[in-house]
Amino acid sequence: MYGDLAILCGLIVLYAGLSGRLERSVLSGPMLFVAAGFVLGPVGLGWFDGDVAREELKLLTDLTLALILFTDAANADLTTLRRRFTLPLRMLLLGLPGVILLGFVLALWLFDALSPLQAAVLATMLAATDAALGKAVFSNPDVPAPLREGLNTESGLNDGLCVPFLLLFIALELGSIEGLGNWAALELFVRELGVGLLVGVGGTLLVVGFLRLCHQHTPQNPLWIYIAVAALALGVFATAQSLHGSGYIAAFTGGLLFGYLAPEKGHEAVIGAEVDGESLAMLTWFVFGAAVISQPLQFTPQVLLYALLSLTVVRMLPIYLCLSGSGERAESKLFLGWFGPRGLASIVFAIIVLNSGLPNAALIANVVTCTVLLSLVLHGISANPLARWLAKRLAS
Repeated sequence: MYGDLAILCGLIVLYAGLSGRLERSVLSGPMLFVAAGFVLGPVGLGWFDGDVAREELKLLTDLTLALILFTDAANADLTTLRRRFTLPLRMLLLGLPGVILLGFVLALWLFDALSPLQAAVLATMLAATDAALGKAVFSNPDVPAPLREGLNTESGLNDGLCVPFLLLFIALELGSIEGLGNWAALELFVRELGVGLLVGVGGTLLVVGFLRLCHQHTPQNPLWIYIAVAALALGVFATAQSLHGSGYIAAFTGGLLFGYLAPEKGHEAVIGAEVDGESLAMLTWFVFGAAVISQPLQFTPQVLLYALLSLTVVRMLPIYLCLSGSGERAESKLFLGWFGPRGLASIVFAIIVLNSGLPNAALIANVVTCTVLLSLVLHGISANPLARWLAKRLAS
């Protein structure tokens, strides 16, 4: 165990030292950590045995996604959203449902084994994009600021918005299988959603109020504010989960409220949670490469076709159409449609489905794994070249 930990720490230090150069290349952090996990795992050198139980992987990915949902929501620039609402609002309110709908139709067409609700589950899992995989675009000055801000806001919010749809579709499918009926399934969904909202809002109000009260008497050390915010993100997640609610909803709503209550110092305060989330994300990608990719995966022609279409037509067509009349050039709309990388949220959703007892869960998780792998490579190698291409096109 300690040898594995030493290897991981060494990889993180190595990447940190080379990150400035690597971020300007076609190699992304997640891509490198997945590759390292595969090479050092049981299929490669065998330095990491890859013997990770599903519950252990679920705990790791749960904590990672909780921190990411909280920090992405807290960092969402709602002022920018109000001032430049056209791009992110259209992509979230029109493009996201369009992506789910088109992915649903395609899943029904390609996979005869999937029921309509199972197809809806798969489509929702792959509608969520990963803001971390888009950092090469968000930080690239070649990309016009409105496009960067639009993509950043959309990526930060859409995974949280996908959670209630995913929970609803799973509840309805399990309810029909177990004979509970739609009303019982909807009751379960409403309870999960309601508990998550109450815990996220209530916990954030309580913690922010407590910290402000303490600050009035004695200013706190900023280090402990960072720690407290990370504890808040994980705390609302764990509390909601223990009350049989949705911890993901709690983390997302808690982050939104925290960002609203602390608009000036909110970004600075979530630095600790961001650092923890980024570290856990790199660990998750490494374990994904060692424990998941090393397993025999069935990437059939149907699975590969769905994965490719999910990254292209399923994402790009609804985004392109929803931006009609926005004043954006065709190149910009295609660019916004392409950069919807799939990552950690989709992986966590796959683990949720596997643990739910949903029929055909293995097939659904296999499709998600294939899509995430392709996204890691294709979006990673295309980020900087396409950003330069877009800058030249818009300048002409």
